[in-house]
Amino acid sequence: MLAFVLASGCSTNKISQSMDKSSYIYMMGNASRRSLYVGVCASLEKRVWEHKTGLGGAFTKRYKCDRLVYFEKFSNIEYAIAREKEIKGWRRSKKDKLVESMNPEWKDLAADWYTDELLLDGKPVK
Repeated sequence: MLAFVLASGCSTNKISQSMDKSSYIYMMGNASRRSLYVGVCASLEKRVWEHKTGLGGAFTKRYKCDRLVYFEKFSNIEYAIAREKEIKGWRRSKKDKLVESMNPEWKDLAADWYTDELLLDGKPVK
């Protein structure tokens, strides 16, 4: 990929800038806490919105994982991807402890991110 970017005329400064943008790992859970999804993204607010509106992917849509229960911010996408892979390899009990370290009550951390006009009972109106 790096060779392609260089061949297309990008400067190395642009390459380093693109690698230094903020990225996130996050966990989406459902109301019953039975399902937990781990993902990585560049725009947490946009990605959470997609999950809340059913556009986030088949797993989260099927199991109604529409609550942001955990996230971490990274300055480099490579670190975020490595962390996502690490967490995905964990047993469920270890993931639960990580969520509880930040969010002991498993509340939706994005419940107040969107305007009231776009929410009904804390869920996005489609």
